[in-house]
Amino acid sequence: MSIDVTLTGITWNHTRGYLPMVATAQRFSETHPGVVIDWQKRSLQEFADTPLERLAERFDLLIIDHPFVGYAAAHPTLLPLDKHLPASFLSDQAANSVGASHASYHYNGHQWALAVDAATPVSSYRPDLLERYDVQLPQSWDDLLDLARRGLVAVPAIPIDSLMNFYMLCLAIGEEPFADTEHVVSEGTGAAALEQLRELVSLCAAGSLERNPIATYEALVGGGDLVYCPFAYGYSNYARPEYAPKPLRFGGLVRLGAMRLRSTLGGTGLAISRRCQHIEVALAYIQFVASPRCQGGMYVTSGGQPGHRQAWQDAEVNRASNHFFMDTLATLDDAYLRPRYAGYIPFQDHAGLAVHRYLREGGDPRAALMTIDALYRHSLA
Repeated sequence: MSIDVTLTGITWNHTRGYLPMVATAQRFSETHPGVVIDWQKRSLQEFADTPLERLAERFDLLIIDHPFVGYAAAHPTLLPLDKHLPASFLSDQAANSVGASHASYHYNGHQWALAVDAATPVSSYRPDLLERYDVQLPQSWDDLLDLARRGLVAVPAIPIDSLMNFYMLCLAIGEEPFADTEHVVSEGTGAAALEQLRELVSLCAAGSLERNPIATYEALVGGGDLVYCPFAYGYSNYARPEYAPKPLRFGGLVRLGAMRLRSTLGGTGLAISRRCQHIEVALAYIQFVASPRCQGGMYVTSGGQPGHRQAWQDAEVNRASNHFFMDTLATLDDAYLRPRYAGYIPFQDHAGLAVHRYLREGGDPRAALMTIDALYRHSLA
């Protein structure tokens, strides 16, 4: 067979991010003779850090994080999919979104990616250890702190995750971040959120400040004594018995006072570079990947975490994943959508470092807030 079209793609280096893209590319090439789709992978940190424009110059297909769409709307990097895909297809995607996943890739009047993957921080625990230590799942923030004091809690607290958790606590205290153009949040709310987050992290297992969600889940399933994680971007892989030696059970979030925590939406979208020379083939492929049949079938069985709601509600998909999807769907639906303006990504990178430094070193939380606010104002400019 001669190769007529080769597309290149970039995703991130985890079973959830890589294997479903390889599987769907292989199947697409079988039904489209002459087409080869070559997926490459990068680390989770590179996924968050690498400038979109550099990736769009090298690859035809990109798995992206939704805060990048503000940059895409202001620069000629990604293909506006609404100009090329059937309206009926996009309507189905919107109607079957998991939370704001589909809308998160719509910015400045255009759809920049398809939400093929949905995630937000959710809780997780080891059922076997819960029983062994005779502990109850925490229902409140105070319950969580009590469990953490026993050395049984882990939380991912690298800079990016710490910033997302900061947003979450501000919301729980009662204030939505980024309400004006001067301050990310008021001093009282921000200081309280930072102090509460630092108290929790200081009580959690050693190494939390260096762990991302993947490393946290590996620690939980790795045979140690860690029982519970209160919030980390969900990975259904770790609920699957064929994947994890000690499968986790996933669920919702604790309450802080009268408010249940609302975590910060994540997930990934499938986009096409404007530099792609085979747009019609690329469009056919992304529709195949985002279709309900693929999302609830090949995509999820090859390790993916679909973005189509029908897959999340499918009984067989839930049976195979220890009910991960139905047990966390309400948390996804309630998740907070962070900003996506063109200067947001640089703000996120540097503000996460400021939060992380406070969590590690302590000091006056108001000083950290001043740094965050200065970064915010600069990003708007």
